[in-house]
Amino acid sequence: MALYPVILAGGSGTRLWPLSREFYPKPFLKVVGDNSMLQDTILRLDGIDDLSPPIVVCNEEHRFLVAEHARQIKHDTRSIILEPVGRNTAPALTLAALSIQANSEGDDPVMLVLSADHVITDVDAFQTAIVQGLRLASQGCVVTFGIVPTGPKTAYGYIRKGNVHTFTRQETNGSAEAYQLASFVEKPSESVAIQMLDTGEYLWNSGMFVMKTSIWLEQLENFRPDIAESCRQAHKNGDQDGVFYRPNAEEFAACPPDTIDYAVMERITENSSNGPASVIVPLDAGWSDVGAWSALLDVQPRDDDGNVIQGDVYTHRMKNSLVMGQHRLVAAIGLENVIVVETADAVLVAHSDHVEEVKELATQLKQDERYEQENHRKVHRPWGWYETVDSGPGFQVKRLTVNPGAALSLQMHHHRAEHWVVVRGTAKVTTGDEVSYLHENDATHVPIGEQHRLENPGSIPLEIIEIQSGSYLGEDDIVRFDDRYNRHKQSNTP
Repeated sequence: MALYPVILAGGSGTRLWPLSREFYPKPFLKVVGDNSMLQDTILRLDGIDDLSPPIVVCNEEHRFLVAEHARQIKHDTRSIILEPVGRNTAPALTLAALSIQANSEGDDPVMLVLSADHVITDVDAFQTAIVQGLRLASQGCVVTFGIVPTGPKTAYGYIRKGNVHTFTRQETNGSAEAYQLASFVEKPSESVAIQMLDTGEYLWNSGMFVMKTSIWLEQLENFRPDIAESCRQAHKNGDQDGVFYRPNAEEFAACPPDTIDYAVMERITENSSNGPASVIVPLDAGWSDVGAWSALLDVQPRDDDGNVIQGDVYTHRMKNSLVMGQHRLVAAIGLENVIVVETADAVLVAHSDHVEEVKELATQLKQDERYEQENHRKVHRPWGWYETVDSGPGFQVKRLTVNPGAALSLQMHHHRAEHWVVVRGTAKVTTGDEVSYLHENDATHVPIGEQHRLENPGSIPLEIIEIQSGSYLGEDDIVRFDDRYNRHKQSNTP
C-alpha cells in the first residue's frame, strides 16, 4: 500500500530567535549537520517502500524556501500547499488529506503526518516504526508515535499507554508491539512528570501520525464539522500554480483554528468504543522537536565541559552552555548554563532556565515593528538572495546573488533609482526597450519609473552590488509587470 507523507512546515520563527525569523522559521535552519530540518525530514524517508513524494503544507511567504530546499537535495514534492493564514495543524492536515484523496491512485490512501522541524538521529529505528505504523493504519487504526522519554521533560505533552496491541510483521515472520492509546496529558509540572515516568506508562507525544485519509476526514466531520466544511470549500475553490496549490484565501481564513490533537485525536481516544482504534507505536530514535535553544544541548555533541560550540567562538571556564557565532568572533568567559547566539544583526544572551521566554521576546519585537523579528539581513528570494550592506537617509546598498538561469521580475519603482555594478558573472539587463549584457566591473543605471529586469543567463551565480537612492526605499515600492514565479499575480508578495 502506498504511503503519502504530509510534512507540516508552518512556523512563526519565535522559539529559536534570532537564528529563526518570521520569514525564515525553524524548518529551514541547519541545527544538526549540513541539511536544514526540512531537508532531513524528507531525506529520512528514503528507503521506505511504496512511498509517494511528500506533500508540504506551509505559509504562502515560505513557498520558494520549501521548493528551493527540496531542489537542493534533488527530491521532488508531490505538492506544496500554501496557507494564506495560519490556522494550526488540523486545517493544514485537512487540506493535505483532501489533496491526496483528489489525486491519489489508491482507493483509500494512507498518510504519514510529520513535522518539518524535528530532529531524529536514528533513522533505522524511525523507519522501522513507520513500517509498523503503516501496517496498523492499513487495518483501520489511527496511529501515533510515542517517544520513549529520556527524562521528566515539562516542555512536552504526554500520552498514556493502554493494553498491548500486537500484529504480525509478515516480512520478518515475527511480531511487533504497540499499545492502545489510553489518554493524552497536557504538559506537566516536573514533579508530576517524575511520577508519570515512574509508572512506565507514559511516552512523549511526538505529534506524528499514520492513518487513512478517509478516517481523518470522517472523524473531523464527526467532531469538527465547521473545520471540515471550511477546508472543503477552500480546497474546492483553490488554484493550482505549478507545484503550488493555493486554497481559496477568504474561505480558509474563515476556518476555525485547532490542533490535530484537540480537534480529533483526543476525541477519538475518549470515544474509542464508537470509532477507529487509537494505537501507540513506541519510538526510540533520538527524537527532539528542538522547541527551545536548550534542546540543542541534547542533540549536539558537547565538549568536556558540557558546552556546545558553533562558529568562530573562544571560551574560557564555560560550563553547560551553548555559544554560537555566525558572523563575528564571539568570546565568552566564566559563565555557566547560558545561551549565546550571534547573528549578523542581533545577539541573544539568556540563561538556559529562561529560554522558553524567547518566544515572548520575539512577540514584543513584532509589536514594536522591529525588522529583526521578520528577516535576517540576508533575505531569500526565488531568484536567489539579497543582503543589505549599508543604509541611511535617501540611500541603501545591497549585495544581490542571482542563481544561474534565474531572473528578477520585470518591474519599476515610483520612488527610487538603482545603480548596478557586476562583481561576478554575466548580467542580462532590460531597461525600457533596450537589452544589454554586463560583465565583471561593468555598471548600469536604472532611473526612477523605468521598467527594468535583471537576469542571469550564465552557469555561475551572478553577484551584483546595488545602490538605491530616492525618497522611499521600501520593498513594497515594486510594481511587477511580468514574473516567471507568478508573483505579479499575487498582491503584497515578496
